[in-house]
Amino acid sequence: QLQASGGGLVQTGGSLRLSCTVSGVTFDGQYIGWFRQAPGKRREGVACISSRDSTTYYEDSVKGRFTISRDVAKNTVNLQMNSLKPEDTAVYYCAADRVRRKFPSGELPIFGDYWGQGTQVTVSG
Repeated sequence: QLQASGGGLVQTGGSLRLSCTVSGVTFDGQYIGWFRQAPGKRREGVACISSRDSTTYYEDSVKGRFTISRDVAKNTVNLQMNSLKPEDTAVYYCAADRVRRKFPSGELPIFGDYWGQGTQVTVSG
């Protein structure tokens, strides 16, 4: 139902664009977004966007560098990643929620009921 693409190898300071095509999910205000998991680390939310009004949320370390967007006509969610750093190296996963949930203030409001396959992003120093 979620198909991710766009990962690769890039030098520090470079850019990559990830894309996630979503099918079979009925959107009714819940969030779609991206998580990442680096070797030896827990998976963390990176960015998400509301299917209701396209409100966006970002993890602090990517604010100002990453931009999440949604193309409703194409049923895709994109993550434009600029000024990449070696610490951005990880497997990136797109995810969507089944329903809209409430989260504590400060947390990315996405749980991840549906997952795409991961795509590797490697930033060389």
